[in-house]
Formats: sequence, structure tokens, C-alpha cells
Amino acid sequence: MASQARNPRFQKGQTEASKRFTASIGFDWRLLPYDIQGSKAHLAMLVRQGILSGEEGLLIESGLDQVLEAWKQGTLEPRLDWEDVHMNVEGHLYQIIGAVAGKLHTARSRNDQVALDIHLYMRDVGASLQHDLLALGGALIGRAESDGDVIIPGYTHLQAAQPVLLAHHWMAYEAMLERDLGRLDDWLGRLDASPLGAGALAGTPYPTDPEYTAELLGFHTVYRNSLDAVSDRDFLLEFLALTAILATHLSRLGEELILWSSQEFGYIHMDDAYATGSSMMPQKKNPDVAELMRGKSGRLTGNLMALLTVMKGLPLAYHSDMQEDKEAVFDTVDTLSALLPVARGMLETLVIDRERISHRLGRDYTGATDIADLLVKRGMPFREAYHHVGLVVGKLEGSGRSFAEISDEELKSHLPGVSRGEIETLSPPYLVEARRQSLGTAPDSVKRQIALAKQRLAAIAHR
Repeated sequence: MASQARNPRFQKGQTEASKRFTASIGFDWRLLPYDIQGSKAHLAMLVRQGILSGEEGLLIESGLDQVLEAWKQGTLEPRLDWEDVHMNVEGHLYQIIGAVAGKLHTARSRNDQVALDIHLYMRDVGASLQHDLLALGGALIGRAESDGDVIIPGYTHLQAAQPVLLAHHWMAYEAMLERDLGRLDDWLGRLDASPLGAGALAGTPYPTDPEYTAELLGFHTVYRNSLDAVSDRDFLLEFLALTAILATHLSRLGEELILWSSQEFGYIHMDDAYATGSSMMPQKKNPDVAELMRGKSGRLTGNLMALLTVMKGLPLAYHSDMQEDKEAVFDTVDTLSALLPVARGMLETLVIDRERISHRLGRDYTGATDIADLLVKRGMPFREAYHHVGLVVGKLEGSGRSFAEISDEELKSHLPGVSRGEIETLSPPYLVEARRQSLGTAPDSVKRQIALAKQRLAAIAHR
């Protein structure tokens, strides 16, 4: 394939260093099945439109099938001198069926070809990611159901604030994942457009039928503008953005699991399968999976920043800069494909230390707001009640006492009308039960949240 190896427009070929620098075959080889899928649709359209004969179509299709089968078997070797996956497919096809292979590229450019390949690939990525997110959401719901009676301190500023059900805490992360699923669904809708038919940038003089190829490939529409079709990478930026947000959610969850598994907290114990030891200190059990779940968020955010930076200065239409899209996207895909299953496994196997949590509860003045509310019910303005309870907390904390150990004099001076019995009733279970709003942490409220979440995830799974 002399014409493929070197364009006669050029009097000399690239240096080996230049070839290696510009070639994308080192990372776009995974797109080969999508390249062949798109090529088959393009071929069917060429035959239907009379641009190629039926005999030519059958021969080319047979050759494409052989190329794909060799790729699946691992016997197809990528060649650097053919630069990218598209020219590799054409080169291998030429070796199988001869010069007629060159007719496949009629009325098509690598610009609309690569745009199509990555659309097809990302459509499958979206389905796989949705599956993994649904599984992780199910794991969070499972934890909420199994830990439904456990009360933990809820935190703001990493300081104990008010008690909440652990199930309520798990469901907060489930709510984040539902938003991630919503963003994914929105993105899939915008991804659903075929760029094939745009040619290099302006369309083609051949009587092609882009709507037909879109239909064959399962797209609901065709790009409205050929320039946009070959230069649009919004769908990749959106993907990197939504996965960066997802990674941020996973990072926050990982951070809490790291804190909770520390000796200082001791709320949970990681399964050995999701922890590692120290090379020096035999007593250590490090939450490495959770730490990497936290650490990978920087990588995925970096991938978004990288592609945004690549795209920000590009005039229309296609430029080789856009080749940089794939490594960032592929890295994010591979990272999430590895991360989400282990995150799910880690959640499903961790053990709650109920005794440690129970010992911790009630020793942190988390009933202070409710004591202020007792004063409010007796007619005191909340801000004044807040001031009185703050004074009490300061005195108790300074002497190492709890609310139950408040003196009669302190009660009378700072909490007028509030009895010792009322304070003693403000136990963690009472404080949790009192938050009965639909979004609150009361047991019945959380049960309703779980039931509704199950319904929503089931609806997504069956769409």
C-alpha cells in the first residue's frame, strides 16, 4: 500500500521519531470494532446509493469481518507506519481483498470517521458506567438497610453536630449517585447523534444518506452542521466533567471510610481484602482501596482540565490536537472500570463497630440545639436560648461533665423552666426520632427514602 504509506504530495517520509510522535495507534487500537461497525454502515449506504456495486460491498464486508475476527483473536498486529486504527483497518483489509479495499473510504474522511468511532465507543461506555453506578447505589442501599438501627454523630466542620442514623448517612451518598446517573442520562441523550456524512468538514459531493447510516447505527439523529460534526468534542468534555463530579463523590466517601476506620474513630473495620499492611510496622492495616478511591479523583479532574485546555484555542474544524482527547477519556474509562467494582465490594464487606459507636454517642453535647428548643417552646427567642445553652456547654466542657451532670444551680440560672428529666430524655434515639420531615433522619423517614431510592434505581435499570 504505497499510497497509504506515503502521500505522493510529499517528497520524503516522516522520521521514525516523527512517526511515533504523531501516531495514535498506540492508544486508539481499542476503537477497532467500532471502526468496523461504522465502516459496515457506511458500506451499506454506499451500495444502497449505487456508489459501490453489490459485489464490491459483499467483498469488502467479508474482509471487514476477517479483520474484526483477527482482532478478537489477538492475531491482528497494529502497524506504526499505518498511523492510526482507521488506516490499520484499511491496510489489513487491503492485504485480504486487494485494491478494492480503497473504495471503502469513498465519501468519507477520517475526520467524520473518528468522530463516529468515539461516539459509538462512548455509547457503550455510558451503558457500562450506568450498570456500575446502579450496582454501587444498590450497595449503599443495602448498607442503609442492614445498618438501619445504628446511630452515629453527624458532623459539620468535622465536629460532632447532631446524631443521625448511619442509614441516613449512607443514603446521602446514594442521593449523590442518583445525580451522577441523571447527568449520565442527560449526556447519553446529547451523545445520540451521528457525525458520519460530514466528510472532512463540508459534507461530500456524493449522493450519500447520513440519515440512513445513523439509523443503521442506532442513532436517533444526525449532526445539524458538518463543521460541528467533525470538530465537536463537547460530548467528551461532558463525560469527563460528569465523571470528575462522580470521582469527587467517591473521594468524599473514601475519606469518611478512612477516618471511620482509624483508631481515633473506630466506627468501621475494613475487610482484609480491601486493606494492606505496612512493609515495616506489623500492626498496621491501611485502607488503601479507600485512599486510592480518594486519590483517583485528582486524576479524573486532571483529565477534564487537560481536554478543556486542548480545546479552548482551536478554530474550526478538525486539528490533530484533538487526538489528545482519547488518552484522557480512555484513562478515565479504565480508572472507573477498576474503581467502581472495588468500591462496591469494600462497602458490602465492611463491618460496623456498634459498641464503639454506642460508647461514643451522648458524650459530645449534640443535644444542645434541642435543649435550646425547649427554651424556645417556653417563649424565649431562639438567639437568646442559643446564648444560654452555649454558656452551659462551655461550663460543662471545662469541667468534663455531660448535660446529665448539670447542677441544679446551672439549670435554674441558664435553662429556666427546663427540668432535669427533660434533659435526660434527649437521648440520641429521641433526637433522631424527632427529625420526622421527609428528608430528615427519623427511622420512618429514612425507610421511605430507601423505598423511593429503590424505585428510582429500578426505573433507571429498566429504561
